[in-house]
Amino acid sequence: PAFPHFSDFTEMMRALGYPRLISMENFHTPNFMLVSEVLLWLVKRYEPQSDIPGDVETEQDRVFFIKAVAQFMATKAHIKLNTKRLYQADGYAVKELLKVTSVLYGAMNTQGGERADLPEEDSTKFKFDLGSKIADLKAARQLASEITSKGAVLYDLLGKEAELREARTESIARPLEINEAEKVMKIAINSVLEEVQKTKDMLNNVALDEASLEAKIEKRKLELERSQKRLQTLQSVRPAFMDEYEKIEKQLQKQYSTYLEKFRNLTYLEQLLDDHRRTEQEMFE
Repeated sequence: PAFPHFSDFTEMMRALGYPRLISMENFHTPNFMLVSEVLLWLVKRYEPQSDIPGDVETEQDRVFFIKAVAQFMATKAHIKLNTKRLYQADGYAVKELLKVTSVLYGAMNTQGGERADLPEEDSTKFKFDLGSKIADLKAARQLASEITSKGAVLYDLLGKEAELREARTESIARPLEINEAEKVMKIAINSVLEEVQKTKDMLNNVALDEASLEAKIEKRKLELERSQKRLQTLQSVRPAFMDEYEKIEKQLQKQYSTYLEKFRNLTYLEQLLDDHRRTEQEMFE
């Protein structure tokens, strides 16, 4: 079947700085290695610190990889991808890849023309770090909220300045009495001594809590050792139903192969039906 918007996809990948050329011939047959390479490269464009594994040697690894990429795009970029089409790794996967590349390409074009001013040899050095932009946005929002709260507190304090100014002036003008100052100092010293005693009591409580926690940790360690011994015992014993399970698992692999073949045939037939309907519509028009 024809690959829709394939020229747009190749042009966007080239503009984004993909290191190798992509042609329509690459997707005439399922090419999962190329699709996984492109997906991993696009994920790195969104967030260079992403930890999605690139191992796609086995069938289970490929399923896990497609799910991880789809979940990443849904949470980070709000892009919904069709995992079945991505797993097909043919022309239909280009439609899903185009969803991601179009967003990156549009973001690149909003940089105020800076991309066009770069020399041709520097076109592959363009980096688009969406993760850092999101972090900067969160920091800006937090600073804005702090500025608002600080401004409100400052406004309230300035509103009380008229009363506080009179009290401050009166206190400065009043002569200092030694007895009264000594009395205030004694009160302050007693208050500090009380705080010191409270701190000592808290330290004693911390020591008691530490001893209690150590006893609990020791108890948990013993329970962990017993659990590990039980686990080793259970692992050494083969379950009674394991033979039947392995037999059913082999049957499941055969059924999955049949399902996969039928799914591909169904997709091909649906494409033929769409082409037939389109031809009839053009003849009718």
